[in-house]
Amino acid sequence: MINSDSVDVPHFQRPHSISRRTALVRGGTALAALASQHLPLLRAQEKANANHPRLKITDIKLHPIQVPYHDWAAHVMNHFHEPSKRIIYEVYTNTGLVGLGETDGPLSETQLQQYIGTSPFDWMATEESPLGFQAALYDLMGQAADVPVYKLIGPKYRSWVPIAAWTVSAHPTIMATTLQKIAALGYTWMKYHLSPFESITDQMRAMQEVAPKGFRIHLDFTMAGTDDHVFELLEKISQFPIAGCFEDPLPTPDIQGHTELRAKCRLPILYHHSPLGAGHETQFRAADGYILGTAPVGSAVRHAGLFAQLDIPFSVQCPGGMILRAMAAHLHAAFKAATLHFNTDTEMWSTDVTNEKLEPMNGWLRVPEAPGLGVTLNRAELERLKDLKLPANPDWIIKSKYPDGTVMYNLAKPTNSLFMVRPDMRKLVTLGYDSPITTEWWDPDGTPAFSSMMKQLLQEGMILEKGGVSVGGGLKMQPSKR
Repeated sequence: MINSDSVDVPHFQRPHSISRRTALVRGGTALAALASQHLPLLRAQEKANANHPRLKITDIKLHPIQVPYHDWAAHVMNHFHEPSKRIIYEVYTNTGLVGLGETDGPLSETQLQQYIGTSPFDWMATEESPLGFQAALYDLMGQAADVPVYKLIGPKYRSWVPIAAWTVSAHPTIMATTLQKIAALGYTWMKYHLSPFESITDQMRAMQEVAPKGFRIHLDFTMAGTDDHVFELLEKISQFPIAGCFEDPLPTPDIQGHTELRAKCRLPILYHHSPLGAGHETQFRAADGYILGTAPVGSAVRHAGLFAQLDIPFSVQCPGGMILRAMAAHLHAAFKAATLHFNTDTEMWSTDVTNEKLEPMNGWLRVPEAPGLGVTLNRAELERLKDLKLPANPDWIIKSKYPDGTVMYNLAKPTNSLFMVRPDMRKLVTLGYDSPITTEWWDPDGTPAFSSMMKQLLQEGMILEKGGVSVGGGLKMQPSKR
C-alpha cells in the first residue's frame, strides 16, 4: 500500500487527524465564519440602495429551451437521456435591471409570485429557492451594487477556480475519444458514472493510452449496487495513473464504511449523497472532500464555514448552462475551502444563451469580474432555442457478451437513465464493474430480430442466451408511451 501522503493528487489535501473536541470547537467557530459572510452583502446592499433606491422585482419571464449536444457527444448522451430541457429566467425590476437565471424545471406560479414586489436583497442567502433561480437574484444584486457576485458572498480567495468535465459510461473506445475531446477543451479532470455494462479496467486502459500527462478521472460509483469487493476494486483502479478520486463508493448511510475505506484507500474518497447533510459526517472524517449538489446559497454558505474550519475541500455541483457555470464560479471564488473541482456539464452542449463563453484553461475557469454574474443574454440565440424541437431517442437494447458465450439483453429507456448505472434497481440481477464484459448498443433497425427481442424484453425485463436458448428474467415491463 502506498502512503497517501506521498501521492500527488490535484485539488485535494488529506486533513490532519483531529480530536472530536477539536472538531466540535472548529465546528462552533464556523458560526463566526457564517456571520462574516453576510457583511459584504450588507455593504453591497447599502451601495445598491444608493444607486437604485427602492429596487423592486416587477416581473419574471420564463423561457423553456432545448439545446443540442455537440456532435461528438450526441450519440452517447442521447442514449442515456431525453433531449435536454432547461428554463431560462429573466427577472425584471422597476429600475431597468434584469437578472438571469436557469433551472432544469419551472418554478410554480405560487413560487414566483412571492418575489414580485420584493427586493432581491430580501432573499440574500436564502434556502427557499433553487440555486439556478437564485442566480438571477444575485445577478440583480451585483448589478445594483456594481460588483461581481462573489463580492456579495465574501472575500475572494481565488480568481481562477478548478472545474471538471462530465460524461457518461460507454464503450472503452468511446471513452478514449471523449477524453481527447475534453482535454482539447482545456479540462484536466473528467467525471463519469461507472456502469456495470462496461468493464472499468478496459475503460481505464483505453483512456490511459490517450490521456495527456496530468489528466485525471473522477469515478462516480452512484452509491454501489454491484457485487464488487469495493476496497479491492478501488485499489485495482488506483494503479492507473489517470485515476483521480472516487465518489460515493459505498451505500449512502454507511458512514463508518466510508471512514474505514478512506483510511485504506490511497486516492481521495468523496461524499456526495451524504446521509446527514454533509455535516455530522465530517466529525468522523468520512471523506476527503464533499460535493454539495446544486445547493442553495444559504446552504452553501453554512457548509462553507464548516469545511473551512475543518480544512476539508468541497464543491457545489451545478448542472446547467453558462448562467449556472458563472454562478458556480462566483461561489467557488468566495469560499475558502472550495478547492475541489466542480461540474456544470455545460461542455456537453453545442451552444448557449449567453454572449460570453466561460471556458477553462488547464483545468481552471476565470471568475467573471463584471457586475453581477458577468454574463449577458444573447436574445437571438434564446429565441432560436425556444423554437427548437429535438426528437426523443427511442427505447433501445443493451446487448452484452461474456467470454463463455452468454449474451445478456436489457431494455434501455432514455427516460430512465439511472438504470444504466444502477441496473440492480430492477431487481433482476447484480452485476460487477470489473466483469469480462463487452457491450453493444442495439438501436431500432426495423428488423424482425429487434422487434422480437424488444417484445420479449417488455415481458421479461432481461434475457440471457447461450447456444440459441433464451431465458427470461421474469419482470413485466410496461411499453413506453410516446
